[in-house]
Amino acid sequence: MKKWILAVLACCFCLACGQAAAQERRGPMETGVPISLTSPSVILTEPSTGSVIFEKNADERRPVASVTKVMTILLVLEAVEEGRVGLQDSVPVSARASGMGGSQVFLDANKSYKLCELLKSVIVASANDSAVALAEYIDGSEEVFVRRMNERAAQLGLEDTHYVNCTGLPAQGHYTTARNVAMLSAQLDAHPLYYEYSNIWLEEFRHSGGRVTQMTNTNRLIRFYDGCDGYKTGSTNEARYCISATAKKNGLRLIAVVLGADAGQTRFDEARAMLEYGFAGYQLFSPIRTGDRLEMDVPVRLGGSDTVCAVSGGTSELLIKKGDQGKFSLEAALYERVDAPVRKGDVLGEIRVKRGEEVIEVIPAVAGETVELPGMIHSLLRIRDRFMLSRP
Repeated sequence: MKKWILAVLACCFCLACGQAAAQERRGPMETGVPISLTSPSVILTEPSTGSVIFEKNADERRPVASVTKVMTILLVLEAVEEGRVGLQDSVPVSARASGMGGSQVFLDANKSYKLCELLKSVIVASANDSAVALAEYIDGSEEVFVRRMNERAAQLGLEDTHYVNCTGLPAQGHYTTARNVAMLSAQLDAHPLYYEYSNIWLEEFRHSGGRVTQMTNTNRLIRFYDGCDGYKTGSTNEARYCISATAKKNGLRLIAVVLGADAGQTRFDEARAMLEYGFAGYQLFSPIRTGDRLEMDVPVRLGGSDTVCAVSGGTSELLIKKGDQGKFSLEAALYERVDAPVRKGDVLGEIRVKRGEEVIEVIPAVAGETVELPGMIHSLLRIRDRFMLSRP
């Protein structure tokens, strides 16, 4: 019996892997770009499922200017959460950091600032000087920090990304793609601190001598598009105008990436149009959730109970077109029998989420309760009852 169960589990594992691969091969949900966009490289995604609604030249390697700082921000947030640095740490500013140029908050060289204020200025005002000061503080030099940026990119599967600096200032060999930017941006959702800063529209950055720099969020959609609450803009002559923008409405979060737009307002207009298209036509749908009971029980041999109830061991969450719920169904394949004892959570088979006849996801079916071996007297009584029932 145990060998038979292990063989079935191996099959379930292979089937689940096969379905995951099939989902990767399925590609974008829309063929082509369903709205008018002039930017050369775009992608619209839903991060929790990894679904791509539509894309154009999403794997084309391009410079992205300050959108680079999404990785810089991520590494700072991770360093804070790992306890390597603290938000109230005093961060010294080198002459090199203060002289970065481009977008900045005009840090004083050889002065110190709180880490939280520098991080806020990178998120809100895209401050190059603050980004370099943070990199130098966390890893000793920007070069070492950039090495970790590339290591983190590899860990996240960003195969078409390579960083040369932490700011996005023009540099040979510094590139990424719209798809990689969307994948990276989604990582910020796991860090609530990010959203405490990303929603700021206007704020003053105060220096030790009383001097004040006014910060305005570089992402205009924060103020002018309902639901937008984060991510990053960037622009250089080489990269043109870029944005990774996110918005959340009715529990659905979408990410729109626009690279290489011909004007600053174009990137905002096209990101807005992409988000609007996604919210108007798509929704998240969960055909089954963790703990949902199946209308099937599994017989238990020599247990304190004759059966064990089967429940879902996971949640299926799908991005679907609005109104398509009826196209999905569930199919359960459970073991014919299991031996006691059965522990709550033990695998009893699998639940197949199907679109028509196509299996698109496999979730384990598990025991919803524990079934112990019966006591001695109980066992003898059950044997007697079965013997009596079997007599003619």
